[in-house]
Amino acid sequence: MANAQKPLDASAKVIALPTKAKSGKRAEDKWSPQVLKFGYTALPNLLLRAQAKLGITPTQFNVLAQLVEHWWDADKYPFPAKDTIARRIGKSPRQVQRYITELETAGYVKRIERFSGRKSQINNGYSFAGLIKKLKSIEPEFTKAADLKRQKAKKLETAAAS
Repeated sequence: MANAQKPLDASAKVIALPTKAKSGKRAEDKWSPQVLKFGYTALPNLLLRAQAKLGITPTQFNVLAQLVEHWWDADKYPFPAKDTIARRIGKSPRQVQRYITELETAGYVKRIERFSGRKSQINNGYSFAGLIKKLKSIEPEFTKAADLKRQKAKKLETAAAS
């Protein structure tokens, strides 16, 4: 047994490969896994940038964000309870109902009545088709403004380099 070889340590053969530095663009890199364990809500930047143009008040926007938070599948309407939204934003269920009515009157949200069994109404579903249509219609205006801003910045860069 004097000639018995010792087993090789597996870690002795591991070669560390260079790793790419994190870009910091991932949601977890920004917010932390602890914060994101409850999930996150995707809102288009165009909606954020066009809020004033669309005439959406901050509280209406908050209600809209709460509705969108429940929209998990593109082909299924979200159906959060008004009580849940009210509790989250510090308003009464009646106030939430008014804000939803305002969004509906503006054409951004459409209530879809839902029933369970024999005419027993349950939480409404909500369609955002009107909001999406409106955002699509104003997108060219925002694209043009962004293009003009880029062109202006490029001209300033060129002038500074000369």
